[in-house]
This record gives sequence, structure tokens and C-alpha cells, in this order.
Amino acid sequence: MSIKNIFFYFSIFLFFVAAGLALGNLDIVSRSWRAAFDGRLTMQKLRFELAAFDLGRPSPNIPLDTKTSEMDGMPQVYVAEGIFIMGSNDDPQAKEFPAHGVYLDAFWMDKFEVSNAMYTKCVDAGVCLPPVLRLNPYYGKWAYRNLPVVYTNWYAAETYCAWAGRRLPTEAEWEKAARGTDERRYTWGEDRPNPRLANFEESLMGEMLSVFRYPLGASPYGVLNMAGNVREWVADWYAKDYYANSPKVNPSGPASGFERSLRGGAYDANADSITTINRFRHEPDSAGLSRGFRCAESAK
Repeated sequence: MSIKNIFFYFSIFLFFVAAGLALGNLDIVSRSWRAAFDGRLTMQKLRFELAAFDLGRPSPNIPLDTKTSEMDGMPQVYVAEGIFIMGSNDDPQAKEFPAHGVYLDAFWMDKFEVSNAMYTKCVDAGVCLPPVLRLNPYYGKWAYRNLPVVYTNWYAAETYCAWAGRRLPTEAEWEKAARGTDERRYTWGEDRPNPRLANFEESLMGEMLSVFRYPLGASPYGVLNMAGNVREWVADWYAKDYYANSPKVNPSGPASGFERSLRGGAYDANADSITTINRFRHEPDSAGLSRGFRCAESAK
């Protein structure tokens, strides 16, 4: 490597150290430094990185009510009771078919995906198991404390939520918190995804970002990162045809199954895979790099 290139990369490194310290997200330093040495660092990538903060622009969606969990410090937003439209009539062969009205009781939804720092509290309490440390490149490192915890299987997610005094959301609760009552395709509305709204393949990140990023992509209730970043475990067993026969009031999924449902897409997903209606599935004992979770709580 030439002296000129070394100086260039060192200048970028100093810039992002300063930016990371100012913004409280030092993962930006590691990511940009690796991209520079891999030859993937471009001005477009740098713009997309900074766009995720939406500096000086507040979220357009203000929660109806909020509270904070005493166990892990998670902000929770209130989702009122009522009917919403779940699913889609676009494709009769799709697992999201048909669109159908669902009534849900009021509940609280975590504003953010559960982070590494939050999950550590459960591990330190002796309740949760560490998330596959031999494979997880982020857990236990201070710079990545605000990234969503990954390599957690469904059982680990369930255990954490119970420890925190909450539970995994049902698939219906997750979709309402993401979609609202106006049948929006994306959490922010109908506009096509872009790097200011979500972490997906066109954002060029190539990995998950802080749970606090993308405020402009907030759901109608003010929930962040329900499009992209990481897929999220929900409580339900998965069945492709469940929507055709599901209860109209507080559906909680099939009584049994082989796979559990996930929602939300991930950082490597395309624009069509991070909608509010897309359903995913996986074996509940399988943990992965792009799978995380958030919790919910029934309103008293």
C-alpha cells in the first residue's frame, strides 16, 4: 500500500472516529475502516451511512403513549385496541393471503429491537445464555453494544422477554404495530424504500446497524426498524394457510407446528421483502446472523 493510500485511509479513520464519538455509534468506525481496506468505501456508501441518522429530522410518527421497562430500559409504545387489516389479496398463492380484518386488544410494543447491551443484562442475571459466541462477531464488544442481538434462537428470545416481564409479540400484533390501520405497505407508507428509511440491500451497509437508527422509517406508532436490519422472531407457529382460517379476535397462530414465524426482513433483503406483510419462517432452535427480536406486553 502506498504512502498516499495510507494517509487517505488514516484521514477517513480519524473522521469516523470523531463522527462515531459524536453520534455515540462507534460501529460506524469499524464498518468504514473495513470497507476502506476492502476497496468498498465510496462516497455513496458514506452518504448512506450518515443518512441512517436523519440528523435534525425527528420521526414523523409520535407514539400515543410510552413507558420504559424497569428490567432492561426498553422504551415501549402503546398500540390501541381495535380492528386492522392483516395480510394481502395480491396473490392467492402467497402465504400472506388473504387480507382479513383482525381485532386486537391494546398492547405495548418495544420501540427498538433488543440490543446487545440489553441482552447482556439477562445473561449477567444468569437467566439467558450468551448468543453463540463462537459465531457472533458483535456480542460482548462495546462498540457494538447498540446493535440488535443476533444468533438468538426462538427459545432464547422467549426466555429474554419473560425475564424482562414481557413476551414475544404475536404475528398479528407485530403486523399491526408495523402497519397501523391504514393498510400501508411499508412502515412509513407507500414510498419505495431508500437508505434514509431502512437498512436493506440497497443501503450498502452489508450488516445490521444500531437499533436507534432510521427514525424516518418509524411505524405509525413510532416503532423503529420493523423494515430491514434483522428479522424478528414472533410468538406464533408458522402455517402457510393460517390466514384463511385464523380467528378474527386476538389470533395467536396455529396450536403446533415445525417452524416459528419471523417478520421484518433484514439488512440483506430486497425492497419487496421488507414490507409490513411479508412472512418468514425458521426452525425455532436455529440461530442466525440476521435473526433478532423485540418483545411486547399486554396492556393492563
